[in-house]
Amino acid sequence: MPTEAQTPTVPTPTEQAPARSLLPLLRRLHFYAGILVGPFLLVAALTGLLYVFAPHLEQAIYDHELRVPAAQDSVPLAEQVAAAEAALPEGTLVSVRPAPSPTDTTQVILDEPGLAESYHRTVFVNPHDGEVRGVLETYGSSQALPVRAWLDQLHRSLHLGDVGRIYSELAASWLWVVVLGGLVLWWGKRRRRRVRPDRTAKGRARTLSWHGATGTWVALVLLFLSATGLTWSQYAGENVSALREALSWETPSISASAGEHAQHQGSAGHTGHAGHTGQQAGSGTGIGPDGALAAARTVGLDDPVEITVPANDGEVYVVTQTQRHWPTKQDSAAIDPATGQVLEVLRFDDYPLAAKLARWGIDGHMGLLFGLPNQLVLATVCLAVVALVIWGYRMWWQRRPTQAGFGKPFPRGAWRSTPPWLLVVLVLAAAAVGWFLPLLGISLLGFLVLDALLGLRRQRAG
Repeated sequence: MPTEAQTPTVPTPTEQAPARSLLPLLRRLHFYAGILVGPFLLVAALTGLLYVFAPHLEQAIYDHELRVPAAQDSVPLAEQVAAAEAALPEGTLVSVRPAPSPTDTTQVILDEPGLAESYHRTVFVNPHDGEVRGVLETYGSSQALPVRAWLDQLHRSLHLGDVGRIYSELAASWLWVVVLGGLVLWWGKRRRRRVRPDRTAKGRARTLSWHGATGTWVALVLLFLSATGLTWSQYAGENVSALREALSWETPSISASAGEHAQHQGSAGHTGHAGHTGQQAGSGTGIGPDGALAAARTVGLDDPVEITVPANDGEVYVVTQTQRHWPTKQDSAAIDPATGQVLEVLRFDDYPLAAKLARWGIDGHMGLLFGLPNQLVLATVCLAVVALVIWGYRMWWQRRPTQAGFGKPFPRGAWRSTPPWLLVVLVLAAAAVGWFLPLLGISLLGFLVLDALLGLRRQRAG
């Protein structure tokens, strides 16, 4: 009979290593998140895949509006704007994008009654002879043409408005949780192969091998897409904006007010010129868009640019570079509409680092930053997400009992093996994350309530 000193001791749940005791809890969370959020991730991946190549699609569909035969001569911007205003007399001029090359059209952007927020009517003008090539509805700062705008709204909200945006916010809110949880589970066990699928495995082990290895390869891009996607979301996006404002991470911009520039100019300012503003750019008064463009060229603002015209008295021309692929060109300048004097220049190089990262992050998410390589990476990751979701559901099916039925979840009661102090930390962290990402918090609470109800039902049935 062994003595007390010789009697082997079995660690109680609270004596287990904290990291090890978390694994069962994390496994159950990953299971439920994958099952319940999987459909949202699948839809986001498929609609994102459609959007990735939308710029190429619109170039082909709208070739007549976007392209013209090259020629040596061109007519003044003011005449091009006048032709656009004649083609759309009910519109109000907002800005002009001069043709960046001899084979491009000039885009004259106008507001029109009845258009939804962020939508405009754009007239495409041949810069060589002033011919109007067409009029299209455009969307956002990237001037998305109808097909890309439609795919954008499909990915963003399934064309269901604010209600539809809940789907994409849920996907972005849970994506990083699922990815990080999956990485911990996959790399937390000793496996012969972590970054390559085990082709010798069978059944569920083979599916798990493909799921884990593929998830490892695309994890960084998925975390990037989750973070940048949340900046556009309806509820979490407001918190992201508030955080950026509190930390002074906002993107700087040039004011369109002549008065503000005059204050900076002091006695040398041009407040007396405020009465000359508010003229339509195509009317031939003031410097017009041609003078604004010429002034911007003197401070190094090369193509492509957008010239925002003064909408009211006391405002100035604002000329902004619009190149969003690498290297990014986002310099801008304020131009006095009466004299053509450059009142202020804002360089992208002078942006705070956080503002630059935000710009690059958004453009990378949209597939614009590095052009075709960027798009190919996004397309590959979208297809990987589709495969990951399918493999996840397949593993659920492969866990089903031998009789007919759905797959089993991982065992209940995992929280009992977690040290109390660690549970407190987890609850506080979940509350903080849930406050910052409201849809994540609400859905997580819903998971917990559902899990508790199912457990009570099973106890009563037993």
